[in-house]
This record gives sequence, structure tokens and C-alpha cells, in this order.
Amino acid sequence: MFVHPHLGTIKENANNCTNAHFMLIEGMSKLLTRKVKRCGSLDFHVSGLKWKFVIRSDVVKDYISFFLDITDEKCTGSNWQVNCSVKLSVVSQTGPPDICKVFVMCFDEKHPSWGQDIFITDEVLEEKYLLNDKAVFSAEITNVKPNFLKFTSISRTLGTAESLKLMDVARKNSRFTWKITRFSSFDGVTHSSYEFTLGPRTWKLEMYPKGDKGGEGHLSFYLTATDYVTNLPKGPTLAVYKLRLLDQLKRNHKEPEYQALFAPGANCWGCSKYIPLTELHNTSNGYLVNDQIYLSVEFLIVSTTEYL
Repeated sequence: MFVHPHLGTIKENANNCTNAHFMLIEGMSKLLTRKVKRCGSLDFHVSGLKWKFVIRSDVVKDYISFFLDITDEKCTGSNWQVNCSVKLSVVSQTGPPDICKVFVMCFDEKHPSWGQDIFITDEVLEEKYLLNDKAVFSAEITNVKPNFLKFTSISRTLGTAESLKLMDVARKNSRFTWKITRFSSFDGVTHSSYEFTLGPRTWKLEMYPKGDKGGEGHLSFYLTATDYVTNLPKGPTLAVYKLRLLDQLKRNHKEPEYQALFAPGANCWGCSKYIPLTELHNTSNGYLVNDQIYLSVEFLIVSTTEYL
């Protein structure tokens, strides 16, 4: 197993920067090639508040974007505000100085996320800050001043760090197919497959045979992430996947691709208007044969996260 040569340096930096969080991304080329459009850190606490940061590749062409979000339960609704100083960095692994950008940020209900669309070019990141397909990002938060009447700032003695792996899913393990018989007899609003395991989570497929709210007249089709099956941190799980409706006659399957960050707890992503019911029932399409259909998911990329 390959061991990143600078894990010790990342941990040392975290120990020295008490108000910082570091994220090592393994599989950074998936962001640079736009196979992955965004990934997020675990929640971390600084000054008694909860934060996370997000790295995106889909905002400005040829740039990586870097955003800091405030996710604390105290920062919901209206009439709240948090002012702070933030240093966002791409951390050097090979010699060049870190790329650091300092901001004074004001978070409120209209602006729970701050950062920069054009944080670093793909070219500079790839040439100077990528090592064995890995890159390191960090956010350091200081001078936190919320407007809460009841607030206690909690000092940290150490920074925090995590490793996010963007993994290609082996083809032999990537697919789950749900055979649905007597489709016309379904009278409930929604129906689910049994659960299956892939990566750090259990999953299931969910369909609304007559459409969910906003999807009337269509088959609504979703992938749902449920529980965790490992002892790794219960953070967001990125999945790039295809939701497939099988053509049983000509194998001309309907298979749009999606990607989503599945938060902790049961949550689903897919399409409320996956296919019009008229198209589903058209016998020439081969989707509904002898009153049965096949719904399937194929995973392409799944993330795992662990603390460093």
C-alpha cells in the first residue's frame, strides 16, 4: 500500500495551526478532468462553531474554486452574523511556497458560504502542487466574532486533518439491479429496493411509479444513501453514478449520469421526472415488458474519508 510521504508534515502542520483544518485529496485528477465536480470536507469546529470547506471544479473553466461554509446549528434562520479572518491555502508538497489567500469574511443567512471562484488554475495546481495524484488544501479561521448573545468561544489545542479518497469502482462490484414485477399493480406512492453495500455506505433504489411531488406524469427514480458500514468518520459521501432503466428488447438502456454528495443520514438524489409514463408504457421502447421493469444503478466513483 502506498503511504503518502508528507502525511507527517500534514499532521505537523495541523498540530502547529490550532485553528486550521487540512484535507488531503487522493484522486485530484478526477477534479481536474471534471469527472468529479465538487467534494467537501468533514465538519470541523473552530472557536465553538462548526464549519466545512468545499473544493469545486465546475464554477470557472480551467480553475479550481475554494469555499468555506458555516454549518453550525446556531447559524440558521435570520438575525445571525459571524465575522472572521480566513486563510485558504493550497499546501505545498514538493518545495514551492504554499498558495495562501487571506479574507475578512462576514457570514449571515444570505451568505453562509464564502470563498473564491478562481482560487488556482488547473495548470499551476497540476505542475506544482500535485504529488502522486494528491493535493492538500487547508482553511485557517481566526478572529471569530459572532453576534450571538449566548456564545462561548472554545479554544483548540490542535488543528485537524483528514484524507479524502476519490475511488474508481471496480466494474464487477459497481452494479445493482432491481427487478420489479406486476408494475401496474403498485398502488403506493413510493417503493424501495432492499439495501445493498458499496464503499462506506448502505444504499437502496427508490421509485415513485406515478411521480413524486413535482414529477407527476413521470416515473421518479432516486438513489438513497442510508447507514454507514465502516468505522470511518460519518461525513458526506460523494458518488458518481448512472441510474439505468433497462430496455429489455434492444438493450438501448436509458442511463443518465449523476453525481451528488450524500450527507449523513438517509438522503436521496436522482430525478423526479426520470421518464414520462407515456414513454415508459410505449411497448416499442422495451422498458415495460410483461408488466415488469428493471431499474439499476452503476457506480463509477465513490469517496471515503478518514482522519489523519
